[in-house]
Amino acid sequence: MDFSKALESAKDAAREARKVLLHYYGHLSKVREKGAEGLVSEADVESEKIIKQVLSQRFPEIPMLGEEGASEAGKWTIPDTTWIVDPLDGTTNYIHQLHVWCISIGLKYRGELVAGVIDVPILDDTYTAVKGGGAYLNGEPIRVSERSALRDSLLATGFFPNLDLEEQIHIFSDLVRDVRGVRRAGAAAYDLCLVAQGVFDGFWEKNLKPWDAAAGALLVREAGGQVLNYQGGEYDVADKSLLAGNPKLTSELLARIQKIKKK
Repeated sequence: MDFSKALESAKDAAREARKVLLHYYGHLSKVREKGAEGLVSEADVESEKIIKQVLSQRFPEIPMLGEEGASEAGKWTIPDTTWIVDPLDGTTNYIHQLHVWCISIGLKYRGELVAGVIDVPILDDTYTAVKGGGAYLNGEPIRVSERSALRDSLLATGFFPNLDLEEQIHIFSDLVRDVRGVRRAGAAAYDLCLVAQGVFDGFWEKNLKPWDAAAGALLVREAGGQVLNYQGGEYDVADKSLLAGNPKLTSELLARIQKIKKK
């Protein structure tokens, strides 16, 4: 399979979705709750629809796992080869007009993440990666940070108020005392972009879905970073926990997380 061709198709799909999301931004009329997963609007639904349309035209043989379709169905699986799509990561931010939201499109091929695009419409930024080809922001190469001291690091995290909140707060409380700062922006895909770019030195979160992290995980790896689960294994999109960062800090961050989990 030509991964570069797949990447170009994902970029085209993201551009079309960008038009949809910018059209609806600040003009929503249909917003509803979808349980523990938060909010959904007509913008999410229309964005996913246009992404599926573009990708199915280019690669009719590859199925798509999209957040809204999966949420509507109530159950889903992750085929070995599939597009993994979040049509609007950071929906709550989007609805409240906080400018931290993005489109995430990842391709899993024969069990491996091989291509990813994360588009940030408000900033006119597009992050891309192909397995073995490096990571890029608007066509320019990016790398994870080189910081090696935890005290100098800027970290990011996310958490859900009704899922393992106590554990996540304990991890946050332990780390925030010893680092330069911790941010919670509310869009995991964009957090992973900033890890890949070297803005954040590390990011951790539990209970993410495949569409939250598929493209971002590849981006971080191709930028020279590590993406693990809380057990220390290589992150897979089926995992329920994720730690991403530069290789100089991930071991220490992992040890701190595992220490909290044992208490």
